[in-house]
Amino acid sequence: MVALGKRLLVESAGTAWLVFIGCGSIVLNVGVIPQAGGVLEAALAFGLALATASYCGGSLSGGHFNPAVTVGFTVAQRFPVRDLLPYIASQILGAIVAAALLLYVAGGRPGFDLHATEFAANGFGDHSPADYQLHSALAIEFVLSFCFVMAILRISRRPDMEPIAPLVVGACMALVYLVSIPVTNGSVNPARSTAQALFVGDWALDQLWLFWAAPLSGGVAAGALFSFLHDKPDHNTAALADGRGEVV
Repeated sequence: MVALGKRLLVESAGTAWLVFIGCGSIVLNVGVIPQAGGVLEAALAFGLALATASYCGGSLSGGHFNPAVTVGFTVAQRFPVRDLLPYIASQILGAIVAAALLLYVAGGRPGFDLHATEFAANGFGDHSPADYQLHSALAIEFVLSFCFVMAILRISRRPDMEPIAPLVVGACMALVYLVSIPVTNGSVNPARSTAQALFVGDWALDQLWLFWAAPLSGGVAAGALFSFLHDKPDHNTAALADGRGEVV
């Protein structure tokens, strides 16, 4: 069994990598690349960051790097409830560290304005990249979170896919962001949203509730459906519980 402290360190580092690479592809390229190309680049950045983090740390911690994924696995009875809050706390901490580093780097550009760029924070209405309103943001974040967590749960149940699982999950993440960036700037991850909102403050904190409620609800729904479809735990369940056998 991998000690909890080591698993939390991996979760924190993996989430930090995901946030720094993904959000960095948006924040550090302001004014450098066309908007359309920027959406594709950011989506690929998030997907590749998740894939590499999963390859590096997935076998140690389970490679969640996202509170919605941790909640989904817990509801599906494939992750111990006792580790739920520590995992989420470590993911948030890693995301905040990454956002702080990103802000430090971005501040080195002459004329950088934290609020003008919105620092890749998630939002809806006036703070949506394409002015999508609350109902659109809620729907896209819930549906994509549900699909993303369900995909990870299904992949994790197939040992034959273990060598390529991180690539498949990363590709799924890229597709999720390709669709969601124009609507909400792409979340599906409460830790990622929280880190950026803490530095932007103001409206970002006011709207942060949606980027917890929708992804976690999607994760819960995915976990419940998975549990319903697969009544009996398989041989991977014990491995996930001690942080060894799943690459998600």
